[in-house]
Amino acid sequence: MNKTVVITGASTGIGAATVKTISEAGWQVFAGVRRIEDAPKLPNVVPLLLDVTDRARIQRAVENVRLSLGNTNLGGLVNNAGIALGGPLAFQPIDELRQTMEVNFFGAVQVTQAFLPLLGLDPKREGAPGRIVNMSSVAGGIGHPFLGGYAASKHALEGFSESLRRELMLFGIDVVVIGPGSVATPIWDKAETKGMDGYDDTAYALSLKAAMKVILSSGRGGISAESVASLVVEALSSSAPKVRYAPVQGKFVNWVLPRLLPKRFVDRVIARSLGLVVGKKG
Repeated sequence: MNKTVVITGASTGIGAATVKTISEAGWQVFAGVRRIEDAPKLPNVVPLLLDVTDRARIQRAVENVRLSLGNTNLGGLVNNAGIALGGPLAFQPIDELRQTMEVNFFGAVQVTQAFLPLLGLDPKREGAPGRIVNMSSVAGGIGHPFLGGYAASKHALEGFSESLRRELMLFGIDVVVIGPGSVATPIWDKAETKGMDGYDDTAYALSLKAAMKVILSSGRGGISAESVASLVVEALSSSAPKVRYAPVQGKFVNWVLPRLLPKRFVDRVIARSLGLVVGKKG
């Protein structure tokens, strides 16, 4: 196994924890960041200027990795970069929705396409084929209110991953999805400050406040970024990785049950908890 990996969105949260965990496991890590000064300063870590929405930067990053690897295949690619911009879909600016899709979905697609020759598509390169890990979310299977754009991007990423996994069997390149629930990182402090601004004069005002309380509570009490990072290591190094990992706090209630119960029943439970019922408006 060639222990070299590119990780996007490596400056904070899950990305930074994954860089640390994988480098400590003996991998050489190319840590994709938009600013070099944000790269984790650790042994075995090479900063890589990489903006997943910038095709020119992606190509330069590929060339830098190619030069470092010589004629050997890249061992792994972790598509971790992502954003979450919330709001009611009836009013959320289309530019925010486009930005979410550009980063979370199209960004992952174009980074994957760019690095695939290094992962095993180029028959002239040597070594075992690499592996792709796509960082999804609970939202890749469940669409929560006020996170519709994020859910759409993660649903798209999961559909892409499913098809890609089957297509790349021809080259021996595996594709694994990791779909965490809420992860305890400093992002929740920023979310509390910003909230979901701009909707106080809509019918969703009270429901948005209730939703923010739920989001902040579940986020701060979520799983650790390190526990997600350990699954990335497993997904990259296991001889028989799962197709999809779902590290979720309270997994039965927050992941298994909502996908087993009738959707109309789940709708009613969510509506009652957030005040999304007729007559209850801001």
